[in-house]
Amino acid sequence: MSFQQGLSGLNSAAKNLDVIGNNVANSNTVGFKQSTAQFSDVYANSLAGAGGLQVGIGTQVNAVQQNFSQGNINTSTNPLDMAINGGGFFRVSHGGAITYSRNGQFTLDKTGYIVNSEGERLTGYPANAAGGIVTSTPIDLQLSQADIAPKATANAGIVCNLDGRASTLSASAFDMNDTSTYNTSTSLSTYDSLGNPHTLSLYFLKTAANTWSVYGAQDGTAVGSGALGAVTFTSTGAIDTTATTLPFTVSAAVGGGAASPLAYTLDFTGSTQFGSAFGVNQLNQDGYTSGHLSGFSVGSDGVIQGRYTNGQTRAQGQVVLATFTNPNGLQPLGGNNWGESPQSGAAVVGSPGTGSLGLLQAGALEDSNVDLTAELVNMITAQRVYQANAQTIKTQDQVMQTLVNLR
Repeated sequence: MSFQQGLSGLNSAAKNLDVIGNNVANSNTVGFKQSTAQFSDVYANSLAGAGGLQVGIGTQVNAVQQNFSQGNINTSTNPLDMAINGGGFFRVSHGGAITYSRNGQFTLDKTGYIVNSEGERLTGYPANAAGGIVTSTPIDLQLSQADIAPKATANAGIVCNLDGRASTLSASAFDMNDTSTYNTSTSLSTYDSLGNPHTLSLYFLKTAANTWSVYGAQDGTAVGSGALGAVTFTSTGAIDTTATTLPFTVSAAVGGGAASPLAYTLDFTGSTQFGSAFGVNQLNQDGYTSGHLSGFSVGSDGVIQGRYTNGQTRAQGQVVLATFTNPNGLQPLGGNNWGESPQSGAAVVGSPGTGSLGLLQAGALEDSNVDLTAELVNMITAQRVYQANAQTIKTQDQVMQTLVNLR
């Protein structure tokens, strides 16, 4: 009797419809991976061994296989939304339990941890106080809200052009309050150990052909008892490195409890003396005041860069990804999560862009990889298969009825 074959066909077709229905239901779920029902035939054991006339007893669902192909990536407005372009899974933690996901919808909770909608925390490599990434065991990523400490100026530099046509002046008559006693001036900001800003004013005085004396004043008070130094140029307008000792040393007293004196080097490398008007091409110094976190961004390598109100950036951590030898062996857990299993193999964790791991795209999300058109066609096919199996049962019932009616 073929009732068993028809019944197994109905069960398998119903299971196939369940799988297709789940794909359709999750066609708009971020990071969802479609599944496919795989079937195998079933044969009864034979005492005489396999025979050429042996008829199978139906079909069964052999496996529900997931397709981990890449979904489309669309942009979003949340800077913590992340899409994986390539292989790998986000590694998330919930109470110490580690799961894996392709859903990159993350936000900050009230304590600064990066979490998904289920409250699971994104994991990654931590950053030290200087902003260096520590590639140790991944931990729950948390954005620090603490201010970064100020840094006193240690090195400063200026690149400028001094007008070679300027007239020479007497160094003995220099008075920073009298513009007629120097040729030109400029200034730059510096910072002490507490982050207090100071202004270094520089006065340039041409004392001889191709020779300039440089005087300084910090916050209106002269630095030292004379010139900071002298810059000598060659006949081509470049600094004469044999006659000029660079960099200069600036040392000036500061108050307010900061380390005093504030001492740093001042370099003029790259400056020129041409027959054109004085101009400053570049001013730089390496100090800064304190700052608090004003924003952040995630790089393609997973490094989370914090932006601070003092213009500095500092790494807050690095998102890690995980890959598996057999992703199809992962255990679906629901909530867009998978769990490691003996069939999947152990997770290989690393930075995005290394090995077989893909790159991150911030401000974007990976769509479900369900092909809705194909799934609707599959649904029609599965429906017809279900009807055909029902028809075999109906036909067998008619045959049995004929046998019952024999007299």
